[in-house]
Amino acid sequence: MNGMSASARPQALSTAVDYVKAPLVYKGKVRELYDLGEHFLIVVTDRISAFDYVLDPAVPDKGNVLNRLSAFWFEVTKELQENHVVHTDVALLGDIVTEPELLKNRIMVTRKAERIDIECVVRGYITGGGWRQYTSTGEINGIKLPEGMRKNEHFAEPIFTPAAKNDVGHDEDVPFERMAELVGEALAEELRDRSLTLYRFAHDYCQERGIILADCKFEFGLIDGKVILIDEIFTPDSSRFWSEGSYAYDVEIDSMDKEPVRTYLLGSDWDRDSMPDPLPAVVVAATTARYREIYRRLTGQELS
Repeated sequence: MNGMSASARPQALSTAVDYVKAPLVYKGKVRELYDLGEHFLIVVTDRISAFDYVLDPAVPDKGNVLNRLSAFWFEVTKELQENHVVHTDVALLGDIVTEPELLKNRIMVTRKAERIDIECVVRGYITGGGWRQYTSTGEINGIKLPEGMRKNEHFAEPIFTPAAKNDVGHDEDVPFERMAELVGEALAEELRDRSLTLYRFAHDYCQERGIILADCKFEFGLIDGKVILIDEIFTPDSSRFWSEGSYAYDVEIDSMDKEPVRTYLLGSDWDRDSMPDPLPAVVVAATTARYREIYRRLTGQELS
């Protein structure tokens, strides 16, 4: 696993609440949001979720990868799209963080933005939930698609398929026209265009490295009326990455993320209606390796 011995591998971080002296604003499945006054502090933990359950145990290095990948992408796309990042240096937090080494590479200090309650989804390939919509209706989010498309087929042009965000339960897929009703036509068009531009940039970047960016999602906010990219960007938790060597029609392609966890759960006797038993060590290790590998391939660097 990238040459790291089991004894050298860091412990997983399941929560940061004991190490941050700031008010906890929000605790998601993976991220924790703290109020620093002028800014927010985002801590990315190693928690892992699947099928709407946050699982035990947490996966070492997962949060490290997610945070550092977001920081990487925010940097390389900042000329295309302004984002909310102030810095990612835990040392600058002073005594707000009581265990800086534990949170190193897991934090992001950001500007405060008014979140736009739309998940901006771009699909370059017909797979996942988009494929399920298509086989049922011939459409995705109200977009009529050609007959006879095959699972995992590449769209001639990427499509924008937004979802209305819900803090409780699942986000709701909506047609673009409904999104325009929710946020206004001018803002809806701006978010669509910005999302498509970001996807095309990242798709080409990934393709040069033997990776297919099948689909992705973005969140945007407003600061003084200006659209700002927030949350995370092009991570294995917000995007679907395929290795070009795995690409094929009409199959379930092994995505470069927490696929070992999903595969294990689906192959077990778990009833899907209760909290799964703790993940076996071999599944946790395989998942850590998967996250480290996508980081290496996207950035060209080993995860230190």
